[in-house]
Amino acid sequence: MKAFVHKGTKGMVGTFYQDMDEQKPNKGEVSVKMKVAGLNHRDLFVLQKHDETDSALIIGSDGAGIVESIGKGVTRVAVGDEVVINPSLGWINQSDAPPENFQIVGLPGHGTFAEKVIISEKNLEKKPTHLTWEESGVFSLAALTAYRALFTRAKISSEDTVLLPGVGSGAVTFLLLFAKAAGARVIVTSRSEKKRQKALELGADIAIDSESDWNEALDGEKVDVVVETVGAATFQKSLDQLRKGGTMVTFGASAGDTVSLDLRSFFYGQYNLLGTTMGSQEEYQKMLSFISKHEIKPVIDTTFPLKDTKQALERLADAKQLGKIALVVEE
Repeated sequence: MKAFVHKGTKGMVGTFYQDMDEQKPNKGEVSVKMKVAGLNHRDLFVLQKHDETDSALIIGSDGAGIVESIGKGVTRVAVGDEVVINPSLGWINQSDAPPENFQIVGLPGHGTFAEKVIISEKNLEKKPTHLTWEESGVFSLAALTAYRALFTRAKISSEDTVLLPGVGSGAVTFLLLFAKAAGARVIVTSRSEKKRQKALELGADIAIDSESDWNEALDGEKVDVVVETVGAATFQKSLDQLRKGGTMVTFGASAGDTVSLDLRSFFYGQYNLLGTTMGSQEEYQKMLSFISKHEIKPVIDTTFPLKDTKQALERLADAKQLGKIALVVEE
């Protein structure tokens, strides 16, 4: 079968579109014939983390397809079922933090950028009926992360005003759609006028330039919740816009892992700082119910054929996308 893999030299130079041996599902496993896969920033991270001495790894965490065959003991799905892949491995029940054996599809095991994927039946759910194949193949990782950040961790309500720096990524786009579906007021930031305009079209109440003085742009308004996904570049500006007693949830650090924090100002402000990442199977199922109830659809930026995955990754690395990038595996 054809697949997009990483092997040898770290980074994009170590990626190849090539043949890989097909595997048969073992007990409790399912073979899914892929229709569409989706890109995430994690895929770029995997290109750096995958060991140069290890064998070729099929990358990718998101995808959707049709069950082709099943292993012994499989009861949750049947041959012919249209399914989406939950990329969260080993995390079944909602909990304060993931268990020690938590992993994500696409490293250390093979991922979704292939014609066929072998995966545990526990990581498959029925494809939402209101979504196309392209939409179904791209949402899981970002939507699960956004759902846990907003509802499990921040516990937002319709009374909240939420600040989302760096709108444009798949995760932040879902944060916007989910927060609006919950009735919250949403403020977004972006350096791109095009992305700010698109965010307003998607329901954002205010969109400001990331490089502006946020307090001035918002006329001194403070927010109840910030979901910080950028990292060091915006962390302090995000904290400065939080009302006293407000909550910041963070799960991204693309612009730097290390920040400085004035502890005295922080504890006098009575702020809440919460980390989060991905989510459990229980939360994934709740998220599916939520998007079905509100008929939420991912924003598709562009689509590429599987053989052009490198070009798709380059678009993601250059931050040119607004929403999700899809890989069409089978028309």
